[in-house]
Amino acid sequence: MTVLPEPVFDHLRRLTDAIGLHEHALGDVPRPEHGYCVDDAARALVLTCCAADPALDGLAHSYLDVVLAAIAPDGRCHNRLDTVGRWEDAAGLGDWWGRAVWALGVTAARGPLWARRQALGGFESLAGQRSPWLRSMAYACLGAAELCDTSPAARLLLADAAAVVVAPPASRPGTAPDWLWPEARLRYDNARLPEALIAAGNALGRPDLVTAGLDQLRFLLDIETTGGHLSVTPVGGRGPGERGPAFDQQPIDVAGIADACLRAWRVTGDPRWREGVSLAWAWFGGGNDADIAMYDPDTGAGYDGLHAGGRNFNRGAESTIAALATLIQARTAGADECPVPSRTIQTSTWSPISSG
Repeated sequence: MTVLPEPVFDHLRRLTDAIGLHEHALGDVPRPEHGYCVDDAARALVLTCCAADPALDGLAHSYLDVVLAAIAPDGRCHNRLDTVGRWEDAAGLGDWWGRAVWALGVTAARGPLWARRQALGGFESLAGQRSPWLRSMAYACLGAAELCDTSPAARLLLADAAAVVVAPPASRPGTAPDWLWPEARLRYDNARLPEALIAAGNALGRPDLVTAGLDQLRFLLDIETTGGHLSVTPVGGRGPGERGPAFDQQPIDVAGIADACLRAWRVTGDPRWREGVSLAWAWFGGGNDADIAMYDPDTGAGYDGLHAGGRNFNRGAESTIAALATLIQARTAGADECPVPSRTIQTSTWSPISSG
């Protein structure tokens, strides 16, 4: 029987100051000279909403302030904040815009009551834009799905974003016929693409989108599971015929798998998707290609990357949020009520799962 630890937010608090969330750390010491980014503030806002712990309200308030302040009048979004709280970049529609949409959608739908009206206003300001970037639209999907039943702007954004994410492989020249992925190569935070389709299909009453998302997620897990443990796509990406292990593996890819599998389980009711959540948490506990833990249970810090010779000992915001988010999803899925999957279990043996 696997008993999961309580999440610890000490390191996240250490990384957070009066301006926002420090992006980088040297070991476990924040590096204020590197500033802050909306990417991390948005991720952390989603995390604190999902944790549903009033003790985290102060952190949530800080992250919400950063995300709202980043919104430009035309609905674009800044990302880079310097050491004294000034925006260093022009507002744009990159990943940070999509993550801001995601975070504000989650906060408006199920965040602390005091935050919901502000978050909804920020979401509505962003929702009129459309990003040319695939992942940015996938993140936006996740936020819009939260408000689909109550916001016309969210419903329009959700439909447009889903249409971008579901584009079939045939529409991308040079893609192998058995490569069931909307890109020629796996890149980063890959599981957000199938998760977006599952979320959009469930919210819009589109079983075809749910099925497409489940197919993508199954394909991803088949490629990224080796010997019964996750072996996620490294920083350099992965294309047809390339198998693991390969490094530098990033915790955000593992957290994305946990989120997508939990959503798939909730939508389909099929308990086999819980195994994917357990695989994700097991990766942080040492069930990975280097057999080393990627989470510090004493401080709640996540390590920045997995290498062939071990782990990156820096513990920045992105990795810490990924580790904590995966732990929360594993606890939500009841992974503490079932064993961590054996390394002899192969994801490729999974049978098709109904969209149910």
